[in-house]
Amino acid sequence: MNAREVAWRVFAEEYNSSTLEYTGEGEKPASYIITPLGAKVNRMMIVGVATDIEDVGGDGKSRYRARVTDPTGTFYISAGEYQPTAARSLSKMSPPAFAAVVGKSRAYSPEEGVKYLSIRPENVVEVDAEMRDYWILEAAKSTLVRIDAVRDAMQMAEPSVGELMKLGYPENLADGVVRAVEYYKDIDLERFRNSVREALRSVLPDKWSNHAEESEPPRVTPKQKPRPAAAKKEQVSGEDEMSDVKVGVDEDGTVLALIDSLNTGGKGAQWDKLVEAAKSKKIDKVRLEEIVANLLDKGDVYEPELGMIKRI
Repeated sequence: MNAREVAWRVFAEEYNSSTLEYTGEGEKPASYIITPLGAKVNRMMIVGVATDIEDVGGDGKSRYRARVTDPTGTFYISAGEYQPTAARSLSKMSPPAFAAVVGKSRAYSPEEGVKYLSIRPENVVEVDAEMRDYWILEAAKSTLVRIDAVRDAMQMAEPSVGELMKLGYPENLADGVVRAVEYYKDIDLERFRNSVREALRSVLPDKWSNHAEESEPPRVTPKQKPRPAAAKKEQVSGEDEMSDVKVGVDEDGTVLALIDSLNTGGKGAQWDKLVEAAKSKKIDKVRLEEIVANLLDKGDVYEPELGMIKRI
């Protein structure tokens, strides 16, 4: 079974600060952008405000470019004939609009020493402010994990994947952090803590309004499990490798139908009730976690609050 690249949750500030590229091994090696906080980004999921959507194609072929802004900066996305689903979604979107984007990281170097980063979207879905706010919280949480990992690595005489894994960090993150510390050298962790503060201030203004400058974002260790649902996919930060679960169309449809049927009060389906309902369809909890993880990655569902799953 081929390993599937997870969709990292990374703020624009961190992603746009990246200059390190890395190519994996194997017959068809994946390419990565390694951020200063050690995220090995091949795929990523972002949510923000889509603006400046324009068709820049020629010769009768449409190609759409857009900006997607989060509280820390701007992502640039581009979709054409090889990304028909994303291009079609962008063509129908009226900016400004909240958009969830799942896609591949891309780097372009027009000359030595100059690097531009963008995202080639696999899927673009218009969403609401609630999902945007939820993504900000999840991206903040995963950023804090990476900050802690880099801090721990910088305190080691010789940072290694093995030593970081002993502290509880997943191998994929540990590998990225070791490469980041070696390449970026003195990483300004306070800069990224500040970006987390700014992001949290946008969704939690009461908590971060008066003494935000003195407040320290909470330390989030990799052993903290934010929810029981879809645990294989979550470390929502994307640090763990996901297997390609190859979810069948019928299973997708079955789970989506169950989520709809359990969506009482418009808040989504409770995870525990979804587990019980899935058993009647001969889908056990482990398989359900895989299916929901895949649906989350594709942007078909999201979690409006912990322990709840809802259709987009």
